[in-house]
Amino acid sequence: MENILKIVEEISGELASLRKFIYNNPEIGFEEYKSSKAHIDLLKKHGFDVECPYLGCETSFKAVYDSKKAGRTISYLSEYDALPGIGHGCGHNILGATATGAGIVLSKLIDEIGGRVIVFGTAAEEVGGTKIELARSDELKDVDVAIEMHPGDINSVTPNSLALATRRFEFFGKTAHAADTPHEGINALDAQIVLFSAINALRQQTKDGSRIHGIIKDGGKAANIIPDYTDSRFYARSPEKKYLLELLEKLEACAKGAALATGCQVKISEYEKGNDNTVRNLAFNEVLMEKMKKYLDEEVKDIELNSGSTDAGDISHEVPTLHGYFKIAEEGTPSHTVEFRDATMTDYAFDQMKKTIAAIVEVGIEVLQNDEVYEKILSEFKESIKTGKIIPHK
Repeated sequence: MENILKIVEEISGELASLRKFIYNNPEIGFEEYKSSKAHIDLLKKHGFDVECPYLGCETSFKAVYDSKKAGRTISYLSEYDALPGIGHGCGHNILGATATGAGIVLSKLIDEIGGRVIVFGTAAEEVGGTKIELARSDELKDVDVAIEMHPGDINSVTPNSLALATRRFEFFGKTAHAADTPHEGINALDAQIVLFSAINALRQQTKDGSRIHGIIKDGGKAANIIPDYTDSRFYARSPEKKYLLELLEKLEACAKGAALATGCQVKISEYEKGNDNTVRNLAFNEVLMEKMKKYLDEEVKDIELNSGSTDAGDISHEVPTLHGYFKIAEEGTPSHTVEFRDATMTDYAFDQMKKTIAAIVEVGIEVLQNDEVYEKILSEFKESIKTGKIIPHK
């Protein structure tokens, strides 16, 4: 254990270069060619066998270091896609360096312990995410746990996150001159307005924690033409996938009602892949809390719910998963902003990253070496998946 920080420090120059390179070369989802190559090159340098393309994606990868001794498999989830116009406003440059760094550090120790370490390069988290394909594949059948740490404005163990689904509503009407012959038109924009009004009314009757939000992407071409086509996009979220499916039925009913009320036709489709909710494993969180407190100087919180969504949620339904947060910016600094982007390149953020790497490497070692701890994590995971509920500790 005393060697962990020493090993982190030994590779810190390489991790600093990785963080900076990806910051300076922001690439949006499914276009992260430079970013994924930078991760792959570093992992190969440290003895990992890398598969890329992976699961049909040119910018995803699977990097494996095998001790050739019996033992469990620890996986770290890496992300590296940027946001359009902002760059790394979600901090995936430092997130990815944390995951790759943890994988490399654990690989230096695992020959003595036994087992395997995998770094999954998961492209395009911001636009649906390739962790969904990973979760639906057979690739996790020999993986015992998955670990991801996201930069944020606080230190926190894994919270619950919301299940997410998308819907696109296209209305088709008939054009007419808006002043001369409006009665001959069928107004597809009216259908969108009725839809938004119906959804606004629906919100009052939805369960706490649920979210519905959307935009009109195409509202017509000119003010003097009755629009014959409009297009809106919605996200729906809920702490439970089962209730999310109920919400989707109600959303679609609102759209069908709007079409009926205005005489339009409606086409309903999914425009991005959705995410599952995160299965929060309290036993696993206890291990993460202990290790974060050991290495991080500031308070580590236990946040019950994150109102966002992540494709790590899909992974959490397949294997016990951590998706915690490490502080890189002042509390209250929102992500997906220029301020948060710039915070990823501070000395403070890099110091926090190194300490977080040490913490999650030690989490991995605990899972590899402590049968009692792992069995407790696995037992809770199986029960949570079966019941759909978080299992409180007695």
